[in-house]
Amino acid sequence: MAGRLQSKVALITGAGMGMGREAALLFAEEGARVVVCDIDRVAAEETVSLVERAGGDAAAAIGDVAVEDDVRRMTEEGVRRFGALHILYNNAGVLWKDRDRSALETDGAQWDRVMAINLKSVFWVTKYGVPHVRAAGGGSIILVGSVSALAGFTRAQDAYTAAKGGLIALNKSLAIQFARNNIRCNIIHPGIVETPLQAPYLTDELRAEFKTGIPLGRIGRPREIAYAALFLASEESSFMTGAEMIVDGGFMAQ
Repeated sequence: MAGRLQSKVALITGAGMGMGREAALLFAEEGARVVVCDIDRVAAEETVSLVERAGGDAAAAIGDVAVEDDVRRMTEEGVRRFGALHILYNNAGVLWKDRDRSALETDGAQWDRVMAINLKSVFWVTKYGVPHVRAAGGGSIILVGSVSALAGFTRAQDAYTAAKGGLIALNKSLAIQFARNNIRCNIIHPGIVETPLQAPYLTDELRAEFKTGIPLGRIGRPREIAYAALFLASEESSFMTGAEMIVDGGFMAQ
């Protein structure tokens, strides 16, 4: 264990697979004890097993991040297990390209569900997590935005885009509110990343389109987002708050 997060406790939402699982593994490698939050019990327990096989310490907390009582319970379970919280990594999110489209095509219930998972979940994690981070003497809140909140796309995904845009404003508000408590808040904007959630939509045609449109010439890997989160979780980013980190292979630089 390298120790960049030694003695820290990290709560990671959506840690059952993809970017969340990679963050759980990486944070544990760096010495953190990890609360693996996910709606999928099997996936969460598999992440815990992977962490433990690598010599780390993790616990599964099962629930829906869009539901207040579930977030309260998952937070309390994590604190009971590990005694504190220092890092709140709001990784959970959904992008259902087949259902989340233009405002002219998207169903209202679908809009509400995307907003609840991608935006309201951060409200609940903040509400129930920050008091514990404050009690621990401070720490880091990390949000996951998207380049979709920074640029318009002809292939509309309006609920997702609006939710991620809301996180940009919330990031600034949380950063200013909790700075006096030594709690930092920053947001990562990933580009397209190879995850299980995206795999069903990544046709050969779409992959070719993304690769030609990304200066580095490829789709991102979950571990590359996890490394950005590790920096924001660690003391190496101790003078950063309210900031936006773009990790997109150069897409937004064009």
